[in-house]
Amino acid sequence: MSGLEAAWYSNKRWVWLLLPLTVLFWLVSNLRRGLFKLGVKKQITANVPVIVVGNITVGGTGKTPFVIYLVKLLQRLGYTPAIVSRGYGANTKIGPSFPRLVNAISDPSLTGDEPNLLALRTGVPVVIDSDRTKAVKYASQISGVNIVISDDGLQHYKMARDIEVVLVDGARYFGNGYLLPMGPLREPISRLESVDFTVVNSGFLSKSKSKSKSSLQSDENKFIDYQLGATSLIKLKGKTVSLLKDETRNVHLISGIGNPERFKKTAQKSGLKVVSEHWFPDHHNFTEADFKSIKLQDNDIIVMTEKDAVKCMKFAQANWYALPVDAVISDSLERNLTDQIKKLKITE
Repeated sequence: MSGLEAAWYSNKRWVWLLLPLTVLFWLVSNLRRGLFKLGVKKQITANVPVIVVGNITVGGTGKTPFVIYLVKLLQRLGYTPAIVSRGYGANTKIGPSFPRLVNAISDPSLTGDEPNLLALRTGVPVVIDSDRTKAVKYASQISGVNIVISDDGLQHYKMARDIEVVLVDGARYFGNGYLLPMGPLREPISRLESVDFTVVNSGFLSKSKSKSKSSLQSDENKFIDYQLGATSLIKLKGKTVSLLKDETRNVHLISGIGNPERFKKTAQKSGLKVVSEHWFPDHHNFTEADFKSIKLQDNDIIVMTEKDAVKCMKFAQANWYALPVDAVISDSLERNLTDQIKKLKITE
C-alpha cells in the first residue's frame, strides 16, 4: 500500500494539501457526466444488453470473482455472454490491434492479468480496449454472444448500460470519504443511489440503504450476500491439491493486487499457516528477481493470487501455488439479479 493510499484509510490531515486537485477532479468528472446526462454527448448503445460490474473507489473490491460468478449465472439462465475490459497492463506497442480478443492461451503481457484470468476461468470471449464502446461492439459481433459484461467501466459514461452493479470493499468501505486524490473515491458516495445493485464484499445493501457511508456501516451485519471462499490450492506446475484445515507447511504470500490484506485473511481462514507477506503494487509485472529475497525452508511454499499466477507461469517453481477464490452469493442476491436480468431485451 502506497503512502497516499494509507493516508486515505487512516484520516491523515496532510491530504488536505491536495484539495485544489480534488476540486479540479470533481469539476472535470461532473462536467463529463453532466454532458452525457444532458445529451450534449451521446452514449453509444450496443445491440446487446450490457451489465457493468464496477466500483466507485480505487483498488480491489472483488470484481473479478463476481464477474466469473455472473458469467456462470448468465449461462445457467440460457444466455451466451462475453466480457469486455480495459486490459490494464497490456502492451499496446506489440501484438494484435485493438479491440483485442483474449483467450486461455494468450500472453498476459499482451492482455493484462485480469482479462487473462477471466478468459482462463470462464472460457467465454474476453475483449480488451481502452474504449469500452469499441470493445462492446466487437464482442457483440462474436457468433452467439447475446449479452456483454463490462469488467469495470462504471465511469466510462460513453458506454450505455442496462444494469449497474457496484462492489464495495466491506473492510475498507470509502476510506476518508473524499474524491481523488484526497481520498479513494472516483465518484461521490451519492452515486450509489442511481445504480441497480450495491454489493458489499462480505455484505449486500439494496439501493434504499446505500445513501451514505454511515448507513452502509450501520447495516453491514444485516446483509451477508457476497463473500469470497477458497477450497483448494493449485500448483503452478502440477495438479490441484486439497487445501486442508490442518495444513502445517509454512506459507509465504505474494501479491500484486489492490487489497492484499483481504487475500491474507482469505488464506488464513482457509487454514494456511502464513509466516510472511510480500506485497507489490497492483498489476505488478512479476519477474524471477521479485522472488530472490524470499527465504524458503525445505517444506515451505509460496502462495499467490490467480491474477498474479498467470504472470509467473513461465518461471514458476515446484513449490509455488495459486489460491483461487470464488464468489459465494446468497440466494436473495442471486434471485434479485436473476429477476433484473430476465427483464432485459435479448435479440435472438
